[in-house]
Amino acid sequence: MTESSLTITTDDAAAANPPAVDPTFRDASLPVEQRVENLLGQMTLEEKAGLFFQTMITIGEDGALSEGDATFGIAPTSDMVEGRHMTHFNVFGAATSATQMAEWHNRLQELAAATRLGIPVTLSTDPRHSFSENPGAAMLAGPFSQWPETLGLGAIGDEQLVERFGDIARQEYTAVGLRVALHPQIDLATESRWARQVATFGEDAELTSKLGAAYIRGFQGSELGPDSVATMSKHFPGGGPQKDGEDPHFAYGREQVYPGDNFEYHLKPFEAAFAAGGSQIMPYYGMPVGTEYEEVGFGFNKSVITGLLRERYRFDGIVCTDWGLLSDADLMGQSFPARAWGVEHLSVRERMLKVLEAGADQFGGEAIPDLLVDLVRSGEVSEERIDESARRLLREKFVLGLFEQPFVDVERAEAIVGNAEFRAAGEAAQRAAITLLTNKVLADSEAPVLPLSRGIKVYLEGVDAEIAGAYATVVATPDEADIAIVRIGAPFEQRATFFENFFHAGSLDFTQEKVHELRALAATVPTIVDVFLDRPAILTPLVNDVAAIVGDFGASSAAVLDVLFGEASPQGSLPMELPSSMDAVRASREDVPFDTADPLFPFGHGLRY
Repeated sequence: MTESSLTITTDDAAAANPPAVDPTFRDASLPVEQRVENLLGQMTLEEKAGLFFQTMITIGEDGALSEGDATFGIAPTSDMVEGRHMTHFNVFGAATSATQMAEWHNRLQELAAATRLGIPVTLSTDPRHSFSENPGAAMLAGPFSQWPETLGLGAIGDEQLVERFGDIARQEYTAVGLRVALHPQIDLATESRWARQVATFGEDAELTSKLGAAYIRGFQGSELGPDSVATMSKHFPGGGPQKDGEDPHFAYGREQVYPGDNFEYHLKPFEAAFAAGGSQIMPYYGMPVGTEYEEVGFGFNKSVITGLLRERYRFDGIVCTDWGLLSDADLMGQSFPARAWGVEHLSVRERMLKVLEAGADQFGGEAIPDLLVDLVRSGEVSEERIDESARRLLREKFVLGLFEQPFVDVERAEAIVGNAEFRAAGEAAQRAAITLLTNKVLADSEAPVLPLSRGIKVYLEGVDAEIAGAYATVVATPDEADIAIVRIGAPFEQRATFFENFFHAGSLDFTQEKVHELRALAATVPTIVDVFLDRPAILTPLVNDVAAIVGDFGASSAAVLDVLFGEASPQGSLPMELPSSMDAVRASREDVPFDTADPLFPFGHGLRY
């Protein structure tokens, strides 16, 4: 073959004949920075590019590696690890057992170990310890211990309990190989209608700051290390002030507004997170309107990521965008446009470039490293810029000890996850978060209706009758009952698509039909209403008719009944106010806490017995 006929490029030749790997980066006795530089110096551009993408991964049947999930646009595992050089994934869905999850994790790490450099995978997860199921925000608890929603931790308000929760979750996560928590969500729920507030600590900056810091300490420890779960605090610089409370997963919710000129208030919890050593930050989807910052989504926003986060706060940890900023997708049979708010007119290539220029390190929910490689090869992005983020991403893998201990002990995982002690702690927190809003003295009694007496006749709606049978006699009709117990959810508006309805948004008013139904029941028998307060329901039409109202933030039937029958006392205090009307909500300012006129129940309200 003549020299002129040789068509293999330098890059192709390197790929065909890769140099021998220098294993110095595996020497745990060396400083982390030296190990990072050694590994980085051996990585091809393609291998570096793979670090920048963190997307969903699924667990295959019986813990096997997955062939993907077309419904959610998830690629086969081997394609992402071997073909695209990706080493960061968000675990989608719940495993049936800790054993299954641990075995799957080990198979995934074996696949990663067989690649040229053997860089271990870092697995992240949305919250998976409470009662929410939302493929865009949270997973069912499955085999893990079950706790109230974060808003319920806000209702308890106890730093030590929150740190204890974080430590238990850390033990359960690490047992199955989960090393990054895509939480805490330390946004302030200053807009009553906002769909994401159930995963916050409420609307008060002081409460959120102290609990958010405790949460981070529980997951990470005093400093990040081999026993830690790294935390990704979100959504910088505070996602609560959404216009009309709409969610920016969707185009109609893209605007974040500050009519009270209260931008700085929403930064306070992040300042506490930085002080606690929070390892990672996720900017929000929303775009600020009417501020000093560029009116583009925060993930594209150099004035926020570089100017505010990197320069003002000197944050040098990982910045990962929220999911799906670059590419359109099909999700659950629906077209789902990229959340490229303010830059919708840009191509995917131009959006990627803008995120990099803004200062982010990683693209959440994306799996297109070839495009990043092309941006570097074309000269639009320097390899020095790539190395800057790659160092942060590699550094955390080393600090977490993934190179030394990539695998988990399957038997230990089964013993740790959801053990009796952890489940009991979660159940105690469920009870403690329950908040007593009203407790009337009935006409024929000298004492409030709660706590109830054992053995009475109860009519139930939304309560597990078998569980209730341990406390009382369950009857079939209200006419037979001494008391009725009804569990309901806070209202929300039905939206056009299946995915939208995971995000409870819109009016906080119960329908006229629901109000009429509950009033009619209360006219027949004294009625206790328990409301799941994933958002601040307007209870004004019910408050004068029912015998008692309690709010829960994720609780089993047994936890609610324990409180209603006096086995446990209500300890919760509202972490957000409950407005008196939708008119008051509409008149309030999205960025200002405690801003609805004459709230029915103010922040901090909670009766005791």
